Amino acid sequence: MAACWLMKSEPEVYSIDDLARDKKTGWDGVRNYQARNFLRDQIKEGDRVLFYHSNAEPPGIAGIAEVVRGGYPDPSAFLEGDVPVWYSVDVRFVKKFKDILPLEKLRSVKGLETMLLLKRGQRLSVQPVTEKEWAVILKLAEK
Repeated sequence: MAACWLMKSEPEVYSIDDLARDKKTGWDGVRNYQARNFLRDQIKEGDRVLFYHSNAEPPGIAGIAEVVRGGYPDPSAFLEGDVPVWYSVDVRFVKKFKDILPLEKLRSVKGLETMLLLKRGQRLSVQPVTEKEWAVILKLAEK
């Protein structure tokens, strides 16, 4: 089965509505080595993505995307010469949730106690999500 991920974007920079309009986009601009490693080494075509609005009021999960191209060098970021430093993936729009699932609500949901997003100090813009967490989120979004 495809892996599950959560990817964060500030809605003023790129929102779920932007992705719905564009249908597909490159997920670039990630400048954290651990998140880069996920993009480069683990995220594959067909993986599922929770689209998270960060630095928003309220911050929360806004919808779903799907990876349509696995990791490739971010065209905007190379060291000297042709050595890739940062990586991107391409994602396509799948669904916008009727209502955003706010971070504060997620903190109180049974089944999400160990979700990386909810751990103190966790700021990664790309992070894995378990199958169980994915199922809980989808159930919440349907309510």
